Amino acid sequence: MTESENYLVDVIGFSQTERLLLSSIFGLAARRAPSFLQRDAKSARPADLYLVDGDDATAMNEFRAVRARYPAPAVVVGAPQGGLPAVPRPLQWARLLQSFDDAMQASAPAADYEKTMVLRRTSTSAPSAEQRTPAPRTPAPRTPAPGVRAAPRVATITDTVLVVDDNATVRKFMEAKLAPFGFQVDFAETGEQAVGLTGTKEYTCVFLDVVLPGIDGYQVCKLIKSNKQAVKRTAVVMLTSRSSPFDKLRGSLAGCDEYLTKPVDENRLLEVIAKFLPAARQAAA
Repeated sequence: MTESENYLVDVIGFSQTERLLLSSIFGLAARRAPSFLQRDAKSARPADLYLVDGDDATAMNEFRAVRARYPAPAVVVGAPQGGLPAVPRPLQWARLLQSFDDAMQASAPAADYEKTMVLRRTSTSAPSAEQRTPAPRTPAPRTPAPGVRAAPRVATITDTVLVVDDNATVRKFMEAKLAPFGFQVDFAETGEQAVGLTGTKEYTCVFLDVVLPGIDGYQVCKLIKSNKQAVKRTAVVMLTSRSSPFDKLRGSLAGCDEYLTKPVDENRLLEVIAKFLPAARQAAA
């Protein structure tokens, strides 16, 4: 994948904390199609999209000056500004990436964008999207600036994920949050099913409920971690409504790598995905 096959997003403003979160979001966004990468300030290629802190007057002034020279669509975070599409705080990765999609769709020919979205739904290897310089009516193809070298092609990694929960709503929620990133996802409704699947297939990450029919999540975690290979290669993330210190201690003693409580905070889920799934970490790098 070369740099010219991605949309570059110029990030203007934001606190250090929000920029750290945005780095994780862009790491995952690189696996999508269309792909969105944060533009490096040293890049010779102009931005395809601007992401601006709408609550920061200095950032808005900087954005207006840059956009006057290099017109492109924009998304603001916080207070709406000048009719630009806006997303509220706190930052949520699913909502933010949807705003990127909407902004580029509004600035590109419908047929070309629909082709890209079809590729997104049918491929796990993040197919390329031709870059364009957005204009009010007739966008023209964008080409890299002279002298810009193509970025090295990144090998595709497919992570395997197992979601273990007897609640259909939770399984659907996790399916929706994991689907955009091309992971191979399996589901289990009981502890016994989970043990059977992990015994025949190696998973990168297991999202595991505690309260399950049959054996509980703590026992499942212990069985997974009893495999010497799984200790190194499989992360177990408890995903449960039990939030007491005692329950978290039991999870730690069982060998879990992370403990998330329901309802799941989307930003925490994003952090866990970026932390434990190698493909997400490689995309971020």
